[in-house]
Amino acid sequence: MILYGIPTCDTCRKACAALAAAGHAVTFRDIRAEPLDSDEWAEFLAAFGDALINRTSATWRGLDSWARARALAGAGAELLAAHPALMKRPVIRAGGRLLLGWTAEVRAAVLK
Repeated sequence: MILYGIPTCDTCRKACAALAAAGHAVTFRDIRAEPLDSDEWAEFLAAFGDALINRTSATWRGLDSWARARALAGAGAELLAAHPALMKRPVIRAGGRLLLGWTAEVRAAVLK
């Protein structure tokens, strides 16, 4: 199982701790230290669409309206590559599928 995120993200830390406590072997991938390539961004965007972009983040609020509009009009991969903190976190790769966030549904799917 791979958890993609940022080490300072509280949600990522909670998810890692819960998964480890449930006995899962978790590999944490810091998307700032080990950036995703264009194929990986494309895969994530294909799976989640613009839900992958965290519109509540400080990074999003700091973008100008032109960059926001471009991100929502299909240039999300470029923006996410330039600003990885824009990615909603965590993204979890488990059992051949991708899961987004640490919602009750995601917890139910991975903490079996």
